[in-house]
Amino acid sequence: MTRTLDEREKTADRLLKSSANKFYDPEVDIDWDAPLAEGKVYQLEHRCSLYGTGLWAQLTPEQRIELGKHEVASVASNGIFFEVLLMQMLLKEIYRGDPTTRHVQYALTEIADECRHSTMFARAVERVGAPPYGPIKIVHQLGKALPLIGYGPALYGSILVAEEVLDRIQRESMADENVQPLIRMVNRIHVLEEARHVTFAREEVTRGMAGMSKAELAYQRWLLASVSFAITRSLINPRVYAAVGLPPRQAWETAMANPHFQETMRWAGERIMAFLDEVGLVGAPGMRMWRKSFLIDGRYR
Repeated sequence: MTRTLDEREKTADRLLKSSANKFYDPEVDIDWDAPLAEGKVYQLEHRCSLYGTGLWAQLTPEQRIELGKHEVASVASNGIFFEVLLMQMLLKEIYRGDPTTRHVQYALTEIADECRHSTMFARAVERVGAPPYGPIKIVHQLGKALPLIGYGPALYGSILVAEEVLDRIQRESMADENVQPLIRMVNRIHVLEEARHVTFAREEVTRGMAGMSKAELAYQRWLLASVSFAITRSLINPRVYAAVGLPPRQAWETAMANPHFQETMRWAGERIMAFLDEVGLVGAPGMRMWRKSFLIDGRYR
């Protein structure tokens, strides 16, 4: 036990030093007054939810850019929603912890990072001139229960799914010069700082899985699969489609049935799903929710 705690403290200490040496202040490091670049996309077209569908074929190039803008705003505002929930769960862990440990001190540092990220996402949505869509009403209501029922590997696993799915999409976007400079910078800041959060959460998942009973494992699997389903299905609020004159319900149903969008979700979650499967968190009774989340394919049983 002493060895495990020492390893945990060493990791937290290293992450604390990294946080002190390299972090961004979006209020200073982003030029919020710079004009948006004319003709540049907010989201790569092949990552748009309707890409490859008949509805996509009906859109003009200008409408496609507009839809991408609103989808980015939906993802960012949903990112705020999920980050707030995850911060609540981290605070619950801190409440029970020893504040003199590096582990708890890094958890506090991560919350500070997430507060800056949420502010950055909010500023970005405001700057591009889109509504703060957030999740649909039922997900918003169900979210109230998550800080009460979430703990252990499923807590940190939820952080990983939310962060690593966005991370892969953002890494691709920030490397493409066809994307708006503002969006590329927002993505760059988020990717750099979330790398530390991912390291922290992965180690907590691995540590938490040790010696777990069958009953507890079943609960952790179910909870993580359920939260992951809510994450992937909430990223695109149906209301975004009204911005380009499409019927929201029809367009959202088309998007959810779109093989291109499903493949994007599977691709974005590829690395985190391999990790979660390796540690034993992907399995019954959560498989139905995993499949509906689009994060797994036929390789998983």
